[in-house]
Amino acid sequence: MPNKNPIKTWMSLSRLPFHSVGVLPFVLGSMLGWRVCSQMNIPVFGLGLAAVVLIMLMTYLNGECFDIKEDSLSAKIGKNPFSGGSQLIVHNIVDARRVKAVSLASITAACAIGLLLQFYYKTGAWTIPLGATGILAGGLYSLPPIRLVKWGIGEMLIGYCYGWLPIAVGFYLQSDGIAPIVHWMAIPVACTIFNVILINEFPDYVPDSTTGKRNLLVRIGKKKAAKIYAFAAAISWIIFFVSARMYFPYPVAILYFPVFLLSAVVAVMMLIGYYDKDKLLMFMCGGTIIINLATTAIYIAGVVLTDGKIQ
Repeated sequence: MPNKNPIKTWMSLSRLPFHSVGVLPFVLGSMLGWRVCSQMNIPVFGLGLAAVVLIMLMTYLNGECFDIKEDSLSAKIGKNPFSGGSQLIVHNIVDARRVKAVSLASITAACAIGLLLQFYYKTGAWTIPLGATGILAGGLYSLPPIRLVKWGIGEMLIGYCYGWLPIAVGFYLQSDGIAPIVHWMAIPVACTIFNVILINEFPDYVPDSTTGKRNLLVRIGKKKAAKIYAFAAAISWIIFFVSARMYFPYPVAILYFPVFLLSAVVAVMMLIGYYDKDKLLMFMCGGTIIINLATTAIYIAGVVLTDGKIQ
């Protein structure tokens, strides 16, 4: 039974550890903007980061409110740390109406920050449009009747919203433009977060298919999904090494090598079919999150370690 402590309850609902997958790419984009333009607007960085966190909070809370059927069935079958949500609404620990109210307040605050950034700090004409794409994708991901998660495209939208978008927005807010380096670095981050979402669907395969949640895994099956996972992982390896060679000193690629090895191991395990073994699947899910976070963190390290401007 989940803890009834209000602070722990809302921390669990907010999925605070999973905010890191959006925060780090935004930091990366902001750092790139700083290196390319030789300046960092701290208030703009702080406000932009707050908006990113608020949009993620709205997305996670909506998932808690509108995935109740799947989460409830997942708990009955055998919940693991990467499936079934927090179970706090399922077990009536917190009222769904309160969660929806906090979700609405979060997105309202994010919109207010967007207006402040564009019209007060003059961060550029694309500030609001870029933010709006994140709000729409995050808001409609779980929200009925659209529920993008059941269209089989939710995983790709996550790749966009947690890969290219935060890096591009972080860079744009500091530079009023988007340089080619943003696209190069966004590809490995997008591929790895795509794989995080894809592999996290494996523990929920039965609940999702039973309740009609037609995500990518349910649509194509486990074997094809495992091949897509391995393909996305391979793309992330290639583009990382290419981009590191283009923009950073060689030690950055050396830092990435353990991440590459872990990613290769998990990809092979997926292809072999170890996704049907619960304990190994938990290792693979956790490993995939580490791969995503480490990929972004190593890019950030490259930005910090590189002397002078990055072209």
